[in-house]
Amino acid sequence: MISRGLETALLRGWYEGAWWTWLLRPLEAVYRGVAALRRLLYRLGVCKVYRSPVPVVIVGNITLGGTGKTPVIVALVEALQARGLQPGVVSRGYGAGGGSSFPHTVSTNSRAADCGDEPLLIFQRTGVPCVVDPDRPSAVRSLLATHSVDIVLCDDGLQHYALARDFEIAVLDAERGVGNGFCLPAGPLREPPSRLASVDALLLRGGTAAETGVSLDVDGVFALRPMPGQSPPEVGARVHAVAGIGQPQQFQATLTRMGYRVIAHNFPDHHRFSARDITTLDDAPVIMTEKDAVKCRAFAGANHWYLKVSARLPDTVVERIAALATRTP
Repeated sequence: MISRGLETALLRGWYEGAWWTWLLRPLEAVYRGVAALRRLLYRLGVCKVYRSPVPVVIVGNITLGGTGKTPVIVALVEALQARGLQPGVVSRGYGAGGGSSFPHTVSTNSRAADCGDEPLLIFQRTGVPCVVDPDRPSAVRSLLATHSVDIVLCDDGLQHYALARDFEIAVLDAERGVGNGFCLPAGPLREPPSRLASVDALLLRGGTAAETGVSLDVDGVFALRPMPGQSPPEVGARVHAVAGIGQPQQFQATLTRMGYRVIAHNFPDHHRFSARDITTLDDAPVIMTEKDAVKCRAFAGANHWYLKVSARLPDTVVERIAALATRTP
């Protein structure tokens, strides 16, 4: 995993149009060629594609860095459950330890080191059946063998063409967009911008358009380890804002808008937190993201909190996906 400093420098260069990105264009051409060939091999049937007997919805992106896929997955799961449907989730499990065994069915006994922080968050928020495996077809087979589900939501995997899909959602940050428009390593893109023309729905986190905009509503600040007599930090308090996510600035800006005086502590995305990361700070309250909280509960104290947010999705996208789950086989 790259250092936070290098990650920040790369992202700044990609999204602010640094001159040095042009020096990497020859390598980008190689990357694009390999990616195009790989996709073609799947289209032609040279590489095997698994088709699930139930509909599969991919929620992914074409950029590196956080775009808000996990809140979108959670919101979709909750919307489908509210309609009486039974969704299941599969994930690569990025951040799981090297000794993890796959496929891994997420349970109340799972740790982030077993399955990754995002699948654990999704399971803890929704209780949805969730199976983790870097081999997505294997994850889907395991999910269907052990649970009765109407539809499978795949957390990430837009570029995992070994899994056939019935619906593709690409999530972008409305402010960042596609950055300089270049693919790796000259830019932040996993696939060219033209790939967005082939997805079924494009969602823009922070966007305002009725058909594409996704907003994040603040549900409140909650204790990592609830104890009698606790109350969240008062508005105006000085707080340590701890984040190991793709775009920590947005998290910190939210806390500032809520009235807190923020001391930022940024870690690499999917950082494996230790007790020292949050227990050696001064007596000011610690507030972290929900994704980070699932990794810190075991060593959290009474003054450790997390910010809970929920995504609001376009109704049309939710209805189209619900229709997939209720279609006649």
